[in-house]
Amino acid sequence: MSDVPNAANTGHRAHLTPADLARMLRYATDWLGVYREQVNALNVYPVPDGDTGTNMHLTMQSVRRELDTCDESSMPGVARAISYGALLGARGNSGVILSQLLKGFAEAIKDLKVVDAATLGRAFQAAQKTGYGAVMKPVEGTILTVARGVAEGAAQGEHIEDVLENALFKGQELLNQTPEMLPALKQAGVIDSGGQGYLYIVQGMLAQLRGEALPPAPEITSYAQEQFENEEFGFCTEFLMSEATRPIEEIRELVTPFGDSLLVVGAEGYVKGHIHTNEPDQLLATVGRYGKMLKTKVEDMSEQHTEILGMAGATARAEEEIAPTGLVAVASGYGLVKLFRGFGARIVSGGQTANPSVQDIVDAVRSVSAEKVIILPNNKNVLMAAEKAMELMEGRAVVIPTRTLGQGIGAALNFNPDVPASELVDGMTEASRAVTTFEVTRASRTTNITVKDGRTLDIKEGDVIGLMDDELVQSGGTPEDSVMEMLNRHYQGQEIITVFGGPQHTQEDLDALAGRIGKEFSMAEVETHPGGPDLYDYLVTVE
Repeated sequence: MSDVPNAANTGHRAHLTPADLARMLRYATDWLGVYREQVNALNVYPVPDGDTGTNMHLTMQSVRRELDTCDESSMPGVARAISYGALLGARGNSGVILSQLLKGFAEAIKDLKVVDAATLGRAFQAAQKTGYGAVMKPVEGTILTVARGVAEGAAQGEHIEDVLENALFKGQELLNQTPEMLPALKQAGVIDSGGQGYLYIVQGMLAQLRGEALPPAPEITSYAQEQFENEEFGFCTEFLMSEATRPIEEIRELVTPFGDSLLVVGAEGYVKGHIHTNEPDQLLATVGRYGKMLKTKVEDMSEQHTEILGMAGATARAEEEIAPTGLVAVASGYGLVKLFRGFGARIVSGGQTANPSVQDIVDAVRSVSAEKVIILPNNKNVLMAAEKAMELMEGRAVVIPTRTLGQGIGAALNFNPDVPASELVDGMTEASRAVTTFEVTRASRTTNITVKDGRTLDIKEGDVIGLMDDELVQSGGTPEDSVMEMLNRHYQGQEIITVFGGPQHTQEDLDALAGRIGKEFSMAEVETHPGGPDLYDYLVTVE
């Protein structure tokens, strides 16, 4: 069923069915998508991480995925899709708060058969209450203030359209006041970005009812971040955990000492966290002891600030200074992201279980100020998207088919922006093939597999497993035992062994493993780094 609005169906609505709400929120996702970059351009608070619009849109896209598979004839089914989808897809400070606004909204409607004007108003009021309750120290002048305005406006109106119109009017009124509430907004001369994003969602819901077509995306001429210094802002750290063994309140207390901008929320056995900290590895290792870590994201906000300004053109070089070659790398895990950025790469977030889209890669290539851009997909599941992006760039990009992060590191080590891509590709490709990558993770199902050397591995769900260059070669034991067994079987006298620890491992764990490796392979130089990829205990490269 299409969610494109039909102008012939407009008029005063007395109530909404579950299917009506599903259509409205799907369309609101597309509506927010039109204005995503405009919302990004407004962002200045609490730190210039610049992706408020993107994070809110990704959160809504997760809601839409759940709506696409739910029973639209059931209000409980639609309500669960809204709440559950928002929690799983929440990204960034703004996305997590949005997930809580949507959770409150969903809780208020889940037991209804239809939603009338009065109950729609109460749902927006419940959204505001849940949003404020999720933040330890609510700050006015943010999305919360606008949510309060939306809730106040939504309390008035005889028909559904009236409620949404009044919600938008009062929300806009408070949004216009946000520069007076936050000095950073006033300094930049902008309104709050998260609040604007929330209004676009409400606006999209009303547009679907009215039968309005999607508007063209506005042209972005400036970014508010251009007015701020590029300073060391610390690390924006997020995690999604299942099977938590501690209540959310205790987990929140555990992470509170690590930093600020703290949000820890949860539902249905999942815990979602967001915090700005200078100790992301210690934070994630602490949290990881109390559940199964499903996903992490750590961004160096100073690096990200520079990258965003580059995308906006604020740091673009004059045409005659454009480098011969640029680099785009797909990576996850903040230690690996930092390493690739150190090589001069523009990062596309993603990898195993989180494959970036063709458009994500195209956008990154277009943001690089270079005559030609080399793309490192760093995962076999990303390779096709990278090649399609290369085709769309019509000669401005070339792909080196790196199938692991280790191969990507080997290629990136030989990157030089001052050398034409045509002279780099062969050497970078050869260097990538000279790196062996070992990965340690956990089995997702019970099975038995015969590996290349003829051994049959009996594997149970949850067992430690080891992969060499993306092929299963080991199972059983501890993660550290897995590393040692793979090295003992496959090490061939290479000079450097580099170990990246996953989010559940501390620096002490890395130091202990490095000691075992150094004792066993005394001829090799052993390096360790925190911030390995999500869902992996260790990633080890041998070169």
